[in-house]
Amino acid sequence: MNPVIRPRRLRATPAMRRLVAETRIHPAQLILPLFVREDIAEPAPIGSMPGVVQHTLDSVKQAVQDAAAAGIGGVMLFGIPAGRDAIGSGATDPAGILNRATRVVAAEAGDALVVQTDLCLDEFTDHGHCGVLDAHGTVDNDATLERYRGMALAQAEAGSQLLGLSGMMDGQVAAVREALDAAGRTDTAILAYAAKYASAFYGPFREAVDSQLTGDRRTYQQDPANRIEGLREAALDEAEGADVLMVKPAMSYLDVLADVAAVAQVPVWAYQVSGEYAMIEAAAANGWIDRGRAIRESVTGILRAGAGAVLTYWALELASDPDSAA
Repeated sequence: MNPVIRPRRLRATPAMRRLVAETRIHPAQLILPLFVREDIAEPAPIGSMPGVVQHTLDSVKQAVQDAAAAGIGGVMLFGIPAGRDAIGSGATDPAGILNRATRVVAAEAGDALVVQTDLCLDEFTDHGHCGVLDAHGTVDNDATLERYRGMALAQAEAGSQLLGLSGMMDGQVAAVREALDAAGRTDTAILAYAAKYASAFYGPFREAVDSQLTGDRRTYQQDPANRIEGLREAALDEAEGADVLMVKPAMSYLDVLADVAAVAQVPVWAYQVSGEYAMIEAAAANGWIDRGRAIRESVTGILRAGAGAVLTYWALELASDPDSAA
Protein backbone atom coordinates (compact mmCIF):
# COMPACT_ATOMS: atom_id res chain seq x y z
CA MET A 1 0.00 0.00 0.00
CA ASN A 2 1.40 3.37 -1.05
CA PRO A 3 -0.92 6.25 0.02
CA VAL A 4 -0.83 9.36 -2.13
CA ILE A 5 -2.35 11.58 0.52
CA ARG A 6 0.06 11.88 3.44
CA PRO A 7 -0.97 14.51 6.02
CA ARG A 8 2.22 13.75 7.92
CA ARG A 9 4.19 15.74 5.37
CA LEU A 10 3.00 18.90 7.13
CA ARG A 11 4.20 17.63 10.52
CA ALA A 12 7.69 16.56 9.48
CA THR A 13 9.78 19.35 11.06
CA PRO A 14 9.37 22.07 13.69
CA ALA A 15 9.63 24.69 10.96
CA MET A 16 6.89 23.02 8.90
CA ARG A 17 4.60 22.62 11.91
CA ARG A 18 5.11 26.26 12.81
CA LEU A 19 4.39 27.36 9.25
CA VAL A 20 1.05 25.55 8.99
CA ALA A 21 -0.17 26.08 12.56
CA GLU A 22 -3.84 27.10 12.54
CA THR A 23 -3.80 28.67 16.00
CA ARG A 24 -1.11 30.89 17.46
CA ILE A 25 -0.63 32.56 20.82
CA HIS A 26 0.08 36.26 20.47
CA PRO A 27 0.96 38.41 23.50
CA ALA A 28 -1.80 40.89 22.62
CA GLN A 29 -4.36 38.11 23.19
CA LEU A 30 -3.32 37.64 26.80
CA ILE A 31 -4.71 39.44 29.85
CA LEU A 32 -3.12 39.19 33.28
CA PRO A 33 -5.32 39.11 36.39
CA LEU A 34 -3.80 41.07 39.30
CA PHE A 35 -4.83 41.03 42.96
CA VAL A 36 -4.26 44.12 45.10
CA ARG A 37 -4.73 43.83 48.88
CA GLU A 38 -5.28 46.67 51.28
CA ASP A 39 -3.77 45.45 54.55
CA ILE A 40 -0.32 44.14 53.57
CA ALA A 41 3.09 45.82 53.47
CA GLU A 42 4.67 43.52 50.88
CA PRO A 43 3.43 41.07 48.24
CA ALA A 44 1.80 38.00 49.78
CA PRO A 45 2.11 34.63 48.00
CA ILE A 46 -1.11 32.72 47.34
CA GLY A 47 -0.51 29.17 48.53
CA SER A 48 -2.85 27.42 46.10
CA MET A 49 -1.56 29.42 43.13
CA PRO A 50 2.25 29.07 43.02
CA GLY A 51 3.88 32.13 41.50
CA VAL A 52 0.84 34.39 42.00
CA VAL A 53 0.71 37.03 44.75
CA GLN A 54 -1.54 39.58 46.35
CA HIS A 55 0.08 42.91 45.49
CA THR A 56 0.44 46.10 47.44
CA LEU A 57 -0.35 49.42 45.81
CA ASP A 58 3.37 49.83 45.34
CA SER A 59 4.31 46.37 44.05
CA VAL A 60 1.51 46.37 41.49
CA LYS A 61 3.33 49.17 39.66
CA GLN A 62 6.19 46.83 38.75
CA ALA A 63 3.72 44.14 37.67
CA VAL A 64 2.10 46.65 35.31
CA GLN A 65 5.49 47.69 33.94
CA ASP A 66 6.34 44.03 33.30
CA ALA A 67 3.00 43.50 31.58
CA ALA A 68 3.51 46.51 29.34
CA ALA A 69 7.05 45.43 28.46
CA ALA A 70 5.78 41.95 27.54
CA GLY A 71 3.27 43.44 25.12
CA ILE A 72 0.23 41.71 26.56
CA GLY A 73 -3.23 43.10 25.92
CA GLY A 74 -4.24 44.21 29.39
CA VAL A 75 -4.59 43.60 33.09
CA MET A 76 -7.70 42.72 35.10
CA LEU A 77 -7.73 44.13 38.64
CA PHE A 78 -9.28 42.58 41.75
CA GLY A 79 -9.33 44.41 45.08
CA ILE A 80 -9.12 42.81 48.53
CA PRO A 81 -10.32 45.21 51.25
CA ALA A 82 -9.35 45.20 54.90
CA GLY A 83 -13.01 45.49 55.95
CA ARG A 84 -16.32 44.31 54.52
CA ASP A 85 -20.02 44.89 55.14
CA ALA A 86 -23.37 43.57 53.94
CA ILE A 87 -23.66 45.81 50.88
CA GLY A 88 -19.97 45.96 49.91
CA SER A 89 -19.56 49.66 50.63
CA GLY A 90 -15.89 49.59 49.74
CA ALA A 91 -16.73 48.80 46.13
CA THR A 92 -18.19 52.25 45.51
CA ASP A 93 -15.95 54.22 47.86
CA PRO A 94 -13.44 56.26 45.82
CA ALA A 95 -10.94 55.44 48.57
CA GLY A 96 -11.73 51.71 48.39
CA ILE A 97 -8.80 49.47 47.50
CA LEU A 98 -9.96 48.55 44.00
CA ASN A 99 -10.62 52.14 42.98
CA ARG A 100 -7.32 53.29 44.48
CA ALA A 101 -5.50 50.46 42.70
CA THR A 102 -7.19 51.37 39.44
CA ARG A 103 -5.91 54.94 39.65
CA VAL A 104 -2.39 53.67 40.36
CA VAL A 105 -2.46 51.14 37.52
CA ALA A 106 -4.04 53.53 35.01
CA ALA A 107 -1.32 56.08 35.70
CA GLU A 108 1.39 53.43 35.38
CA ALA A 109 -0.02 51.78 32.24
CA GLY A 110 -0.69 54.89 30.18
CA ASP A 111 -1.65 53.78 26.69
CA ALA A 112 0.38 50.55 26.82
CA LEU A 113 -2.32 48.34 28.33
CA VAL A 114 -6.09 48.14 28.61
CA VAL A 115 -6.87 48.61 32.30
CA GLN A 116 -9.78 46.38 33.29
CA THR A 117 -11.59 46.01 36.61
CA ASP A 118 -13.72 43.32 38.16
CA LEU A 119 -17.20 44.73 38.73
CA CYS A 120 -18.69 42.44 41.36
CA LEU A 121 -19.49 42.72 45.06
CA ASP A 122 -18.16 39.37 46.27
CA GLU A 123 -14.75 40.67 47.37
CA PHE A 124 -16.41 43.48 49.33
CA THR A 125 -19.32 41.79 51.12
CA ASP A 126 -19.08 40.14 54.52
CA HIS A 127 -21.21 37.24 53.24
CA GLY A 128 -19.13 36.71 50.09
CA HIS A 129 -22.01 36.78 47.61
CA CYS A 130 -21.95 38.78 44.40
CA GLY A 131 -24.92 40.88 45.38
CA VAL A 132 -27.06 42.38 48.13
CA LEU A 133 -29.05 39.90 50.24
CA ASP A 134 -32.75 40.26 51.00
CA ALA A 135 -34.46 39.51 54.33
CA HIS A 136 -34.43 35.80 53.51
CA GLY A 137 -30.70 35.67 52.76
CA THR A 138 -31.22 35.39 49.01
CA VAL A 139 -29.38 37.57 46.53
CA ASP A 140 -31.69 40.41 45.50
CA ASN A 141 -31.10 40.84 41.78
CA ASP A 142 -32.59 44.32 41.32
CA ALA A 143 -31.13 45.83 44.49
CA THR A 144 -27.77 44.49 43.34
CA LEU A 145 -28.11 46.26 40.00
CA GLU A 146 -28.22 49.57 41.84
CA ARG A 147 -24.95 48.73 43.56
CA TYR A 148 -23.44 47.77 40.20
CA ARG A 149 -24.41 51.13 38.75
CA GLY A 150 -22.49 52.86 41.51
CA MET A 151 -19.50 50.56 41.07
CA ALA A 152 -19.42 51.26 37.35
CA LEU A 153 -19.28 55.00 37.86
CA ALA A 154 -16.61 54.70 40.57
CA GLN A 155 -14.43 52.43 38.45
CA ALA A 156 -14.79 54.54 35.33
CA GLU A 157 -13.90 57.64 37.33
CA ALA A 158 -10.80 55.84 38.66
CA GLY A 159 -9.60 55.10 35.13
CA SER A 160 -10.91 51.67 34.19
CA GLN A 161 -11.33 51.33 30.44
CA LEU A 162 -13.18 48.02 30.49
CA LEU A 163 -15.57 46.98 33.26
CA GLY A 164 -15.72 43.24 33.88
CA LEU A 165 -19.29 42.49 34.93
CA SER A 166 -18.87 39.12 36.61
CA GLY A 167 -21.83 38.95 39.00
CA MET A 168 -24.32 37.14 36.72
CA MET A 169 -27.29 39.31 37.69
CA ASP A 170 -30.12 39.50 35.17
CA GLY A 171 -30.06 42.85 33.37
CA GLN A 172 -26.64 43.88 34.67
CA VAL A 173 -25.26 44.96 31.29
CA ALA A 174 -28.24 47.17 30.51
CA ALA A 175 -28.18 48.72 33.98
CA VAL A 176 -24.48 49.55 33.86
CA ARG A 177 -24.61 50.80 30.27
CA GLU A 178 -27.47 53.12 31.16
CA ALA A 179 -25.63 54.49 34.20
CA LEU A 180 -22.41 55.05 32.27
CA ASP A 181 -24.14 56.79 29.37
CA ALA A 182 -26.21 59.00 31.66
CA ALA A 183 -22.99 60.14 33.33
CA GLY A 184 -21.30 60.89 30.00
CA ARG A 185 -19.10 57.79 30.19
CA THR A 186 -20.04 56.57 26.74
CA ASP A 187 -16.46 55.53 25.97
CA THR A 188 -16.17 53.12 28.91
CA ALA A 189 -16.52 49.58 27.55
CA ILE A 190 -18.27 46.60 29.13
CA LEU A 191 -16.89 43.08 29.32
CA ALA A 192 -19.85 40.84 30.18
CA TYR A 193 -19.09 37.58 31.92
CA ALA A 194 -22.01 36.24 29.91
CA ALA A 195 -21.68 32.49 30.42
CA LYS A 196 -20.24 32.10 33.92
CA TYR A 197 -20.75 28.71 35.49
CA ALA A 198 -21.02 27.64 39.14
CA SER A 199 -17.72 25.81 38.92
CA ALA A 200 -15.57 23.87 41.35
CA PHE A 201 -12.54 25.30 39.57
CA TYR A 202 -12.81 28.66 41.35
CA GLY A 203 -11.42 27.19 44.58
CA PRO A 204 -7.95 28.82 44.62
CA PHE A 205 -9.48 32.17 43.68
CA ARG A 206 -11.37 32.09 46.98
CA GLU A 207 -8.01 32.16 48.75
CA ALA A 208 -6.68 34.84 46.41
CA VAL A 209 -9.46 37.28 47.35
CA ASP A 210 -9.92 36.07 50.94
CA SER A 211 -13.53 35.17 50.14
CA GLN A 212 -16.05 35.19 52.97
CA LEU A 213 -18.50 33.00 51.07
CA THR A 214 -20.53 30.34 52.81
CA GLY A 215 -22.83 28.21 50.71
CA ASP A 216 -22.69 28.53 46.95
CA ARG A 217 -23.73 30.72 44.02
CA ARG A 218 -25.88 28.28 42.12
CA THR A 219 -28.95 30.53 42.12
CA TYR A 220 -27.21 33.05 39.88
CA GLN A 221 -24.23 31.36 38.23
CA GLN A 222 -25.05 28.80 35.56
CA ASP A 223 -25.51 25.07 36.00
CA PRO A 224 -22.48 23.21 34.56
CA ALA A 225 -24.91 20.79 32.90
CA ASN A 226 -26.38 23.45 30.61
CA ARG A 227 -24.99 24.38 27.20
CA ILE A 228 -27.90 26.14 25.47
CA GLU A 229 -28.29 28.40 28.49
CA GLY A 230 -24.81 29.77 27.87
CA LEU A 231 -25.83 30.87 24.39
CA ARG A 232 -28.98 32.47 25.75
CA GLU A 233 -27.08 34.44 28.38
CA ALA A 234 -24.53 35.61 25.81
CA ALA A 235 -27.24 36.73 23.39
CA LEU A 236 -28.98 38.71 26.13
CA ASP A 237 -25.78 40.47 27.15
CA GLU A 238 -24.89 41.34 23.58
CA ALA A 239 -28.37 42.73 23.03
CA GLU A 240 -28.06 44.85 26.19
CA GLY A 241 -24.91 46.49 24.87
CA ALA A 242 -21.94 44.39 25.96
CA ASP A 243 -18.78 45.24 24.02
CA VAL A 244 -17.07 41.92 24.79
CA LEU A 245 -18.50 38.57 25.96
CA MET A 246 -16.79 36.19 28.36
CA VAL A 247 -17.06 32.45 28.96
CA LYS A 248 -15.81 31.29 32.37
CA PRO A 249 -14.23 28.86 33.17
CA ALA A 250 -12.47 28.04 29.93
CA MET A 251 -11.20 24.47 29.73
CA SER A 252 -14.34 22.65 30.91
CA TYR A 253 -16.59 24.84 28.75
CA LEU A 254 -14.88 24.86 25.35
CA ASP A 255 -18.13 23.71 23.77
CA VAL A 256 -19.96 26.75 25.15
CA LEU A 257 -17.08 28.97 24.08
CA ALA A 258 -17.22 27.62 20.53
CA ASP A 259 -21.00 28.06 20.45
CA VAL A 260 -20.83 31.69 21.55
CA ALA A 261 -17.90 32.53 19.28
CA ALA A 262 -19.78 31.13 16.27
CA VAL A 263 -22.70 33.55 16.60
CA ALA A 264 -21.53 36.62 18.52
CA GLN A 265 -21.06 39.91 16.71
CA VAL A 266 -18.65 41.19 19.36
CA PRO A 267 -15.32 39.79 20.61
CA VAL A 268 -15.52 36.65 22.75
CA TRP A 269 -12.96 35.93 25.46
CA ALA A 270 -12.42 33.21 28.04
CA TYR A 271 -11.00 33.09 31.56
CA GLN A 272 -8.52 30.33 32.36
CA VAL A 273 -9.46 30.23 36.02
CA SER A 274 -7.49 29.58 39.18
CA GLY A 275 -8.31 25.89 39.37
CA GLU A 276 -7.07 25.30 35.84
CA TYR A 277 -3.84 27.08 36.75
CA ALA A 278 -3.44 25.21 40.05
CA MET A 279 -4.00 21.77 38.53
CA ILE A 280 -1.28 22.19 35.93
CA GLU A 281 1.15 23.70 38.42
CA ALA A 282 0.51 20.91 40.94
CA ALA A 283 0.85 18.13 38.38
CA ALA A 284 4.04 19.67 37.01
CA ALA A 285 5.50 20.06 40.51
CA ASN A 286 5.01 16.32 40.98
CA GLY A 287 6.73 15.56 37.69
CA TRP A 288 3.57 14.12 36.15
CA ILE A 289 3.38 16.43 33.12
CA ASP A 290 5.64 18.68 31.07
CA ARG A 291 4.75 22.08 32.55
CA GLY A 292 5.64 24.30 29.60
CA ARG A 293 3.91 22.12 27.02
CA ALA A 294 0.82 21.75 29.20
CA ILE A 295 0.52 25.51 29.68
CA ARG A 296 0.79 26.21 25.98
CA GLU A 297 -1.51 23.37 25.01
CA SER A 298 -4.18 24.54 27.43
CA VAL A 299 -4.17 28.12 26.15
CA THR A 300 -3.92 27.01 22.52
CA GLY A 301 -7.03 24.90 23.05
CA ILE A 302 -8.94 27.90 24.39
CA LEU A 303 -7.94 30.03 21.43
CA ARG A 304 -8.68 27.20 19.00
CA ALA A 305 -12.20 26.93 20.42
CA GLY A 306 -12.83 30.54 19.45
CA ALA A 307 -11.57 32.88 22.14
CA GLY A 308 -10.14 36.13 20.84
CA ALA A 309 -8.29 36.70 24.10
CA VAL A 310 -7.62 34.74 27.28
CA LEU A 311 -7.34 35.88 30.88
CA THR A 312 -4.56 33.69 32.24
CA TYR A 313 -2.15 33.82 35.17
CA TRP A 314 0.56 32.67 32.75
CA ALA A 315 0.17 35.76 30.54
CA LEU A 316 3.69 37.08 31.11
CA GLU A 317 5.34 33.69 30.75
CA LEU A 318 3.50 32.95 27.53
CA ALA A 319 4.19 36.40 26.11
CA SER A 320 7.91 35.95 26.63
CA ASP A 321 8.04 32.86 24.40
CA PRO A 322 4.59 31.99 23.01
CA ASP A 323 5.75 29.50 20.37
CA SER A 324 8.22 27.41 22.34
CA ALA A 325 7.39 23.70 22.39
CA ALA A 326 5.16 24.25 19.34
